[in-house]
Amino acid sequence: MSKPLIPNPALSVLAVPAFNDNYLWLIHDGTHAAVVDPGDAQPVLAALRSRGLTLTAILLTHHHADHIGGVPQLLQHYDVPVFGPRHDGIAVVTHPLGEGDQLTVPGLHLDLAALDVPGHTLGHIAYVRNGAAPWLFCGDTLFAGGCGRLFEGTPAQMAASLDKLAALPPATQVFCAHEYTLSNLRFALAVEPSNEALRARVPAEAAKRERGEPTVPSTIALERATNPFIRYRETAIAQQLAQAGKVAADAAPVAVFAALREWKNHF
Repeated sequence: MSKPLIPNPALSVLAVPAFNDNYLWLIHDGTHAAVVDPGDAQPVLAALRSRGLTLTAILLTHHHADHIGGVPQLLQHYDVPVFGPRHDGIAVVTHPLGEGDQLTVPGLHLDLAALDVPGHTLGHIAYVRNGAAPWLFCGDTLFAGGCGRLFEGTPAQMAASLDKLAALPPATQVFCAHEYTLSNLRFALAVEPSNEALRARVPAEAAKRERGEPTVPSTIALERATNPFIRYRETAIAQQLAQAGKVAADAAPVAVFAALREWKNHF
């Protein structure tokens, strides 16, 4: 069952669960809706029907099947534009986007900007809503407490992408695409055990899951304070990796980031 999040006078965002741990994001105004990364059409169609919404746009962040797999079926029901990355090889995209491109989502009073955030895939993009209530739809680049695997890009590319996202306003709501938070935070504690903000975050997020609630959206402020993949320049993190034999004591920040990601891969 989808869960309402982030209401305001004009727009709301629904988390539509799919597969084992995906979130498909449905942005709506009570009448029209856009969906972000619909890997599965059925839960999206069910959410639209149950709320009397009409789909007016599809927004994609990258080419992986659990993010685009539902698009063909949705297009059988709704003739809508498909926004997506210009350089990620997605055939169904009708409106390709890249760094700095602006879009107004059809049917909604919603302006978004595209950001290039390569690393998970080479063409991955994110969508940002600026203003008094900023939003970030970041696919599999930034997770709550973590980041995506490097399937195509380099550590330097992913680190730069995360630096870009971390520079967004602290109040920015982070709508990532997976419920990985508790696993990510277990790793974060191993990396930075003395981080008091992180130690406080773990039980708070665990309590949400016990209540059956999503742990996302997060915020940029919370990620800056607790996410090791944003905090990779912190001396304590580099020292922890060096003590664990994961990196040289004098390693450059990008080498620390690469070692972090490799450690997480096998954690």
